[in-house]
Amino acid sequence: MLTSSLLAARAAARHTTHTFHKSTIMSTKEEPAICNSCHAVIQGRILTALNKKWHPEHFTCNTCRKPIDSAKFHEHNGSVHCVPCFTNHHSPRCHGCGEPITDRVIQALGVSWHSHHFICGGCRKELGGGGFMEQAGRPYCSSCYADKFAARCKGCGSPIVDKAIVALNAKWHRDCFTCMKCRNPVTDSTFSVMDNKPLCGKCA
Repeated sequence: MLTSSLLAARAAARHTTHTFHKSTIMSTKEEPAICNSCHAVIQGRILTALNKKWHPEHFTCNTCRKPIDSAKFHEHNGSVHCVPCFTNHHSPRCHGCGEPITDRVIQALGVSWHSHHFICGGCRKELGGGGFMEQAGRPYCSSCYADKFAARCKGCGSPIVDKAIVALNAKWHRDCFTCMKCRNPVTDSTFSVMDNKPLCGKCA
């Protein structure tokens, strides 16, 4: 007599942690400023970002090459990116829809999900950041998994979602693996068999 059990996985929920940087624009002061991009003296407006000074038209996104006219931008591996480009190229992608995730991200099954796309493959309800069951790469809530995939108890025919007794070429709920005569649970590792049903030591 052996015991077996189903293993549930857990999803981890977190928020994306990309940090916004800010730039400021001011008029030229008496002391000349040198543009970090073209290394020429800046005449007119000065853009300050990442502790450096730039011509506003030279402070450009490393991806689309357009000037970053917003006060917010991202820095990634030493490169500057506008918010749309950073979102499209560096934010995690949802396994469900393929779109970037900019807020709460669910990590499960080795991939990332929008919270509203991490849903049960049966009832389609959101699974959140808690426990779930996996079948063929798809997540399921415990109820749907039990109904669709769990082994059925030889004694009562219901799904087995916890530990099971494996005996007589079948699986049983612990409470269903009982002596066919006295109906008491068979807990010994050795037992007798009559008509392919267990008998406890006292009734054998």
